[in-house]
Amino acid sequence: MNSSQPPFDIPLRLSLSVQAATSISKGIAEGAWQDYLPSERRLCEMFQVSRPTIRTALHQLAKNGLIEIRQGRRNRLLARPNPAARRRSHLVGLVTHEPIAHMSSTTYQIISKMSAHLAQHGFSTEVLVCQSFGARAQRRRLEEFVRQNRVLCCVLLSVRKDLQQWFSEHSVPALVIGSCHPGVKLPSLDIDYHSVCRHAGGVFLSKGHRHIALIVPYSGVAGDLASEKGFLESIPLNRSSDIRASIVRHNGTAQNITAKLDGLFNSVSAPTALLIAKTQFVFVVIIYLLKRGLTVPDTVSLIARDHDHIFEVVSPPLAHYTNEGGAFEHRLLRLMLQMVSQGYLSTEPSLIFPKYFEGGTIKKAIG
Repeated sequence: MNSSQPPFDIPLRLSLSVQAATSISKGIAEGAWQDYLPSERRLCEMFQVSRPTIRTALHQLAKNGLIEIRQGRRNRLLARPNPAARRRSHLVGLVTHEPIAHMSSTTYQIISKMSAHLAQHGFSTEVLVCQSFGARAQRRRLEEFVRQNRVLCCVLLSVRKDLQQWFSEHSVPALVIGSCHPGVKLPSLDIDYHSVCRHAGGVFLSKGHRHIALIVPYSGVAGDLASEKGFLESIPLNRSSDIRASIVRHNGTAQNITAKLDGLFNSVSAPTALLIAKTQFVFVVIIYLLKRGLTVPDTVSLIARDHDHIFEVVSPPLAHYTNEGGAFEHRLLRLMLQMVSQGYLSTEPSLIFPKYFEGGTIKKAIG
């Protein structure tokens, strides 16, 4: 019996941890990260393995001198990228002022579709939440995020002017989902909230309502500011003295919305029609009205500025503006693929006017 070594390699049965370590070391050589590795949670998501598997892989990399494991902090890279192996980044950053899970169902679905579409073309996405804890701290977090992850481009979701300004001053391509603030020149895709709110005000006035109000979060987001401007412009310049449009700004909490509405409806001339921005606040307002004995639409007419599928299945259906045929999603996917492939987009704003769904929450004003 011949016991000599066969003239071919024996197949290796590699464990998941060994495969993960190999993939991470390859990413280090290609310059996928700068200075530090992503968190263990992020590595688990990237390589589709468990946390114990990632930890075993990281200890192997540390043993090989590629990284320094630091308890409670991000693991530091010790090996430098191989210039010959360095590859183009395929990471798209999603920069937002709130966690994705806290957004409306419609926004969440749009972002999920965009991420899935990018993944089909070989691009991954990473979320950076920049909450309001100081402009300087936000910029520092943003700079670190872009540099450490070698971000290819970014999508900006309802961020304030200072973060939009940062992208307009740097070379990182970015697309604003929403509107740009005055003085900021970035590619953007948004609903034409100025025209939507001007149209909604006109609908109320055509039904004989003389005091109308816009309920809107005090967010500083460009789309909400455009909403206010359009709503006020719905009042004719040669208006009669009894026509009035009010802007009611709130901080997003039910308690604050209730307090603002108390001030509105305790006034001498309470509104008879409300336009409500953001889907998550619509039912907060409706419940408030019911507690006051005010019914929709018999006492107060109501339009939702934004779309949610539930608005069409409740009784009566809520009047609102809907993204018919997925026009917004289709335009977004086209723009994203253009940005990741070409590295730039035109700064000309891309605006979509949604379809008005009349519903059953508007009635002619009494008297």
